[in-house]
Amino acid sequence: MTGSGRVSRRGQCDQRGSAIVDVTLVAVLLVPLLLGLIQVGLVLHVRATLAAAASEGARLAATADRGPADGVALTRSQISDALAGRYAEQVDVRQVLVDGAPGVEIVVRAEVPALGLGGPAVALTVTGRAVEEDPR
Repeated sequence: MTGSGRVSRRGQCDQRGSAIVDVTLVAVLLVPLLLGLIQVGLVLHVRATLAAAASEGARLAATADRGPADGVALTRSQISDALAGRYAEQVDVRQVLVDGAPGVEIVVRAEVPALGLGGPAVALTVTGRAVEEDPR
C-alpha cells in the first residue's frame, strides 16, 4: 500500500514538471511573436506620425505668406511633441513640381530602434507635398 502512495506522488510531481516545461515551450514561441507585433505597431505609429507632420509642414510652407523654413519648423515641432526630438533631426525641404504645378516637399528621415530601446533600427523616409498657393 505504501508503494502505491509513492507512485502517485511521483506521478503528480512528474505532471507538475511537465506543465512547467509546456509553459516554457509555449512562452519561447509566443514571447518573440508578441515582441515582433509590438515592434511592427511602433514602426507604423512612428511612420504615420512622421507622414502627418511632413504633410502639415508642406501645407504651411506652401501658403502665400509663409516660407519653407516655417514648414520645417512646424514639422519638427509636431514630431517633437508627438514622439521625441530625435525623430525630428533630419527634416529637409525643397521646391518641386506637384503634378506640373510649383510646390513644396518636406522629407523626414528617421530610424526607429528595436522596441524603441536600441539595437537594430528600422530606417524610415516619409514625404509630404503641397501645391503652392497663388499669391494673388
